[in-house]
Amino acid sequence: MQTWRRILLPFSFFYGLVIRIRNYLYDSGRIESTSFGVPIISIGNLTTGGSGKTPHIEYLIKLFQDEYQAATISRGYGRKSKGYILAELPANTHLIGDEPMQYLTKFKKVMVCVSEDRAEAVTNLLKREKQPQVILLDDAFQHRRIVPGINILLIEFDSIFNKDFLLPAGNKREPWSSAKRADIVLISKSPSILAPVERKKITEYIRLITEKPLFFTYIKYGELARVFGNHNSMQMGLEYYREKSFTILLLAGIANPSGLIEYLRRFTDKLEILVFNDHHEFHKKDVLTIKQTFDNIASANKIIVTTEKDMMRLKNPDIDITIQKLPLFFLPIEIAFHQDEEIFKQITKDYVRKNQTNSRILTRKNN
Repeated sequence: MQTWRRILLPFSFFYGLVIRIRNYLYDSGRIESTSFGVPIISIGNLTTGGSGKTPHIEYLIKLFQDEYQAATISRGYGRKSKGYILAELPANTHLIGDEPMQYLTKFKKVMVCVSEDRAEAVTNLLKREKQPQVILLDDAFQHRRIVPGINILLIEFDSIFNKDFLLPAGNKREPWSSAKRADIVLISKSPSILAPVERKKITEYIRLITEKPLFFTYIKYGELARVFGNHNSMQMGLEYYREKSFTILLLAGIANPSGLIEYLRRFTDKLEILVFNDHHEFHKKDVLTIKQTFDNIASANKIIVTTEKDMMRLKNPDIDITIQKLPLFFLPIEIAFHQDEEIFKQITKDYVRKNQTNSRILTRKNN
């Protein structure tokens, strides 16, 4: 264990005490939670990012958008604005953050809003003439002011048996016992080929905490597309770059790029990595660093690959135009289920269907 983490352990103890007291106050009804007359599904985790919330929100958007008016509510981490914003194009990550910008760009039918106060955001959405029929709360497992109809907890596959500590010594927002609040548990970022013995081991471990429905998901990678210009122009699969012995410079500003690094290493033994902090806001000096790193690669066959979330920040209008002159591609992702996907769909669809109502009057309810 790193020395600085040892120093922070006493603060983790007090942090954990505060979290337990807070949860007790909500569980006992001493602090009220708000229930709304609209189906609400929350997705969150017990750690500080990296569990794959964004592609899971996108999965739910695709599941509901053709049948219902869907809305997403995010805090808008990293944005420069404050308060409630119902996003419209044109927008940028400075206004709404990278994840909401991704939802807004990809899904034209969905209402995308950001707010530090999610209860206020729901209230504002329900005041509109065109009201949402299902609301998806992004990263809201700890946001207990709202009572979601389905509370989905993501647990990253590689973190299950890690002996991590609570903040600030570790990366956990809440102790394992908080998983009892979940209505559904998703083991995210599992291997694309999951051994039955591994699945059984994890299932038995999770069952010691909660008996709620348990599913396993994994990341599926799409095809490379250009960040600037026509996304389909000069588009080649990664197999092409492997055959031509390309060097790939990975540009990543996400919480945990290890899965992406492992994936790209299947296509090249010449992988250079340039990592920034999660939700990093790119400036002119960063563009210079990217260009210099790329220029220093001693090969004529080379490209830059980034993530879809990083693409949203790299396309901000005040970014140095130099970035547009580089062979910059993004790699989209989506989630897939190991077995039982239809059961997951049935649980969530049945909940949304059964809770459709014309009444949008707020009620108070203890969680």
